[in-house]
Amino acid sequence: EVQLVESGGDLVQPGGSLRLSCAASGFIFSSYAMGWVRQAPGKGREWVSAISSRGGSIIYADSVKGRFTISRDNAENKVYLQMNSLKPEDTAVYYCAKYPVPVVLPTRTRNYDSWGQGTQVTVSS
Repeated sequence: EVQLVESGGDLVQPGGSLRLSCAASGFIFSSYAMGWVRQAPGKGREWVSAISSRGGSIIYADSVKGRFTISRDNAENKVYLQMNSLKPEDTAVYYCAKYPVPVVLPTRTRNYDSWGQGTQVTVSS
């Protein structure tokens, strides 16, 4: 059974930073692309970023490009999201997502097949 457990969400001031973590289990982690999606209050789920199975291919949503960095540690079965220069509009529940393929194409960012319970990120002064 696929399990994805996010952590690291918090209340942070605008301009601040946070690092989210996702611990994965129940599948061969190093064989699949992983990603992050988020859902703000009253809005639909928004794709944020994806990283290929070996980490060589990374893509970001335009809204976070240059501020967020995705990474993974295949030895630890973990994926991370470093978030810098946070803005109030980044406030959302952030979900770790697993893809059924090793590389995510920019046109297929919504095709994840599993996700976790989420971690709350609130950006406010």
